[in-house]
Amino acid sequence: MPQFTYKAMQRDGVLTEGQLDASNRQEAMRQVEHLGLKPVRLAETGGAAPGSKGTPAAGANGAEAGAKGGAGDIERHLPAFLRGSFAGKGKITPRILENFTRLLSSLLAAGVPFSRALVILYREATVPAAKEKWKEIHDLVIDGMSLSNAMARSPETFPRVYVAMVEAGETGGFLDVVLAQIADFQAREKEIKSKAMGALMYPVILLILAIGVLIFLMVFFIPRFQMVFKSFNADLPLLTKMIVATSQAVRDYGLYFAVIVAVAVLTLKNWFKSPKGRRAWEGFILKAPVVGPLVAQFAMARFTRMLGTLLGAGVPLINALNVARRSIGNQILVDAVSESIDRVKEGKPLGTSLGKNSTLFPGAVIEMISVAEESGRLDQELLRIAAVTEGDLDRELKTAVGLAEPLMLFLIAAFIGTIFIGMVYPIFSLTDNIK
Repeated sequence: MPQFTYKAMQRDGVLTEGQLDASNRQEAMRQVEHLGLKPVRLAETGGAAPGSKGTPAAGANGAEAGAKGGAGDIERHLPAFLRGSFAGKGKITPRILENFTRLLSSLLAAGVPFSRALVILYREATVPAAKEKWKEIHDLVIDGMSLSNAMARSPETFPRVYVAMVEAGETGGFLDVVLAQIADFQAREKEIKSKAMGALMYPVILLILAIGVLIFLMVFFIPRFQMVFKSFNADLPLLTKMIVATSQAVRDYGLYFAVIVAVAVLTLKNWFKSPKGRRAWEGFILKAPVVGPLVAQFAMARFTRMLGTLLGAGVPLINALNVARRSIGNQILVDAVSESIDRVKEGKPLGTSLGKNSTLFPGAVIEMISVAEESGRLDQELLRIAAVTEGDLDRELKTAVGLAEPLMLFLIAAFIGTIFIGMVYPIFSLTDNIK
């Protein structure tokens, strides 16, 4: 009888290995599941009966067929919004990733074996890119790689914070809980970003329209007046001369200027991707009058929500801090939090350690964290702080956008009004001279 070596996950999340005898791969898979384990890897090591050449491949197909058949009832009873959650046009969007995370959490919480849950996910995917990626993750896990390491090989799909949280869940033995928390965190992040984009949409549209109107005036409108002024051969006011000269420069050198701007933007973009450039840009943003405080608030909300989520799931404090700091986004703030984590490792309280970073954590927040730490409800308080901060951030963002809209309208009116006065005033002067 063939002998199989397996690697599986126990109920407490610890990986274990062993050997067993089975007639085929499918039977070996059943035996592992009967032991209360979640199969991660199963390989035939030898002892096959004569004439059984090719059994491993056939067994693999049988195991997959068994997984499909055994999962059939589960798949038929999946909620409609989860069964169709992978609709899309060919790329893995944040929504697809969120639904993948939530469905994997639900399957694991329902007791579905790990490998079978992954089979269900890639079979249910309707987007080719998602189907291919989930199949790749499944194959890597079956070959013995941990889920976090398999996801880390695709950073374009799974962010570093995502992988770090999965790793924490695997280590602590509560992967299904952490996956559910990741899905909730992703939904909250998407909601905040959509609010920010919605608030900024109107000012951006105004800015684009203003640039379009100015280009039209400079290229098409002003040259018509310029010909009228030449026909009278009269001396023009200084403002009119400046406007006409600007219009002439835009028509003569506009394309060259556009190319120079495009090259400069690409150069700066590449420089910002470097560690030095990124730090310089992030430091400038933090010091900006209005944007800086908003960025710091958003980073604090992400950090406290992530940390509270991980602590609520049972992740140890040091591990949770190491994961949560990656969610901040600003490397300068990440470095500051890293120093705080070092102080926590030395045995100092969390509130006191975070208090050294006043840019990210105001004094009131530090006091709330310290009190919650002493009372043993740190995870709940962190989530409450995150919710309050997000509400304040939403209101402040709306206020800032509300002030930006009339300011932009005023600037647009000032530019267009200046051009109009500069071009119309000489006409009245010429009319008076004719009279």
